[in-house]
Amino acid sequence: MYTLNIANKNYSSWSLRPWVLMKELTIPFTERVTPFPEGSCWQEFREFAPNGKVPCLHDQGEKIWDSLAIIEYLAERHENVWPTDPKARAWARCASAEMHSGFSALRTRCPMNCGIRVRLDEYPEALKSEIARLNELWNEGLNRFGGSFLGGASFTAVDAMFAPVVFRVQTYGIPLEGKAAAYAAHILSQPSMRAWYDDALKESWREPEHEAEAKATGTWLEDLRLKDA
Repeated sequence: MYTLNIANKNYSSWSLRPWVLMKELTIPFTERVTPFPEGSCWQEFREFAPNGKVPCLHDQGEKIWDSLAIIEYLAERHENVWPTDPKARAWARCASAEMHSGFSALRTRCPMNCGIRVRLDEYPEALKSEIARLNELWNEGLNRFGGSFLGGASFTAVDAMFAPVVFRVQTYGIPLEGKAAAYAAHILSQPSMRAWYDDALKESWREPEHEAEAKATGTWLEDLRLKDA
């Protein structure tokens, strides 16, 4: 059985991607959580990941790191990881690669922190541009392939790649247009996303750097997480 090494569910957007995909496709795996330490995680995470980061998938002695590499590794071994329609599959791979390498303003201004609600103090032009592109991309997939998921009727890797953004939409009240708003609500309602969110709220530990990033971006309206004992 696979072992998937991840970090805090409240913060770890990269960990969420393979985790939610494997859950939605019912691919069995054992979850191993290593919370982000204060300061550098390099040495601690190097014990299970060559790059000192999460996620990292272990499979019979093989170590596969980086969320997109894990997804492709799974696609070689399991059906329905990517959309079955060739055009949808090509689009889904492009959109996933764009998410993997882009949206830097969204990542920086809206770090993933599932259990809080924040009103952004400002929307810099770079963030506005990326939100516009997000709306465009999501509406394109939903309209073009005619399903409630980005690549069609089923949850696939492209939805997993954007799952952390869906949590950001919820946390920061990011404005969505057209079918994109319904899509975000639909993804949040998936069993795997609900399970991840419930676990995130139960986490009592806090990592100062991640907390500071979220506090710097706007006004905290709610903190729904389990309070420290």
